[in-house]
Amino acid sequence: MAASSKGLIPETQTQNEDWTIVLPRRGKQRRNLPRIITPEEQRKPWCPTEIESDPHRVSKLLQRMQNCIKKMESSHFYQNFVNQIQSPDVLSYFYSILGSELKMQMVIYGIGSIELYEPPRLQLSLAILMKRKFSWIGDIEVFDPILSATEARVFEALGCSVLSVNEQGRRCAIKPTLFFMPHCEAELYNSLLQANWGAMLKRIVVFGNSFEMYHQHVSEFKSSTIVNTAKNVLAVRRFTNEFSIDIISDDYFAAFHDSGWHFFNPDLGIELQLI
Repeated sequence: MAASSKGLIPETQTQNEDWTIVLPRRGKQRRNLPRIITPEEQRKPWCPTEIESDPHRVSKLLQRMQNCIKKMESSHFYQNFVNQIQSPDVLSYFYSILGSELKMQMVIYGIGSIELYEPPRLQLSLAILMKRKFSWIGDIEVFDPILSATEARVFEALGCSVLSVNEQGRRCAIKPTLFFMPHCEAELYNSLLQANWGAMLKRIVVFGNSFEMYHQHVSEFKSSTIVNTAKNVLAVRRFTNEFSIDIISDDYFAAFHDSGWHFFNPDLGIELQLI
């Protein structure tokens, strides 16, 4: 998912420059006939948008990230975020997912460009601070198809691994996994849920856009494209425990508004039907 899909303006450009807004085409759509994605397509090899990293840009961006992490760590927003995780209600869900495992892997999808945009830097800072704060957070893997080689080097310098394949959000959670996906598109959440539909939902937690808000949107706009493109997101609401986060400061609104934790507890005694 490209950062531009998050409605952000590159820091290297001004709002006064001419921009072309591309709207989705309204051509005929197939009904209830989603294209079958082959295993080969699901794990399509990926390489950065540039061939080699720029040492000067790497150094500059790494310094910006370190400053951003320090800003986040000293903020009231972060302290409130940590307090929520440590609250008995929320922490019990994390421990339930962990079970007998000692670590919960973190997978970051759709982070966007940390070189061009402030919100992705804040999002990455929060993920890194979570790993430093909680001993049960394991390795961090990152993927966004728009990442540059320079950004990939910075991720690695910060202790993250950049995936070499585009999983298209279809990671099957064979072990406890935290999917860190603030402000991704509904289709990406849907792909993740679809890949783990059933018992594996109990092994994952999703930090991202409010699923409850998707439901409210569809209730108000019956013809919304979300009805057909995010059926799993809408269906999973029946057995989702969602905890929204408090923004507190406007500094963090763009990066985290309408975000929250999603824990799943499906009734495995009945078939999980889509709506």
